Amino acid sequence: MTFNDIFKSSFLESVSEFSIIDTILGLAVALVIGLFIFVIYKKTLTGVMYSTGFALTLVGLALVTTLVIMAVTSNVVLSLGMVGALSIVRFRTAIKEPVEIVFLFWSLAVGIVIGAGMIPLAIIGSVIIGLILLLFANRKIHSNPYILVLTLDNEEAEGNALGILEQSVEHFVVKSKTVNSTGIELTAELRTKNAATAFVNQIQSVSGVNNATLVSYNGEYMS
Repeated sequence: MTFNDIFKSSFLESVSEFSIIDTILGLAVALVIGLFIFVIYKKTLTGVMYSTGFALTLVGLALVTTLVIMAVTSNVVLSLGMVGALSIVRFRTAIKEPVEIVFLFWSLAVGIVIGAGMIPLAIIGSVIIGLILLLFANRKIHSNPYILVLTLDNEEAEGNALGILEQSVEHFVVKSKTVNSTGIELTAELRTKNAATAFVNQIQSVSGVNNATLVSYNGEYMS
């Protein structure tokens, strides 16, 4: 086998032709929409902790998916091999917020649509999705959920603390109560209308209340 025979392999002959202009255009549009998804993710972030790595993943995912779909649509044999290759891929990164799944699928869908050549659909669809997410994310929450943990000496202190709680919050329900030789530990789920937390200071000042802890409640109660 000579040096020239190496470059006459069937692999090189099976490489399909592709348009450089179409590739650059598709990746450029994917980059712009990916950055748009990046901005929407930052605007609709409900928590305090912002994940820069996840936000950059959204942009990279749109670009990579676009490139893969472009390759798949240009070669039928490659498309069959890609299905088998991607079937063994496993993503084990933990999703912190359920809404992050929406952004992941959004980036994937954008890459697939752009790679298939339907750029107007990707642009129009992304604008509509972004506006809907912004609309719902900017809606004001009428009540703020919290978990209140109280450490009390006796039943009298418990009654006085619950009396203040009933007058100060919109709604509350006792989730757990532990009684032992050292006193009472009470856990209550509550909602406030304007995120006011001054009632915790009032409860702490009640005689027999040793400790009052207020924790923001995200909907997952851990017993």
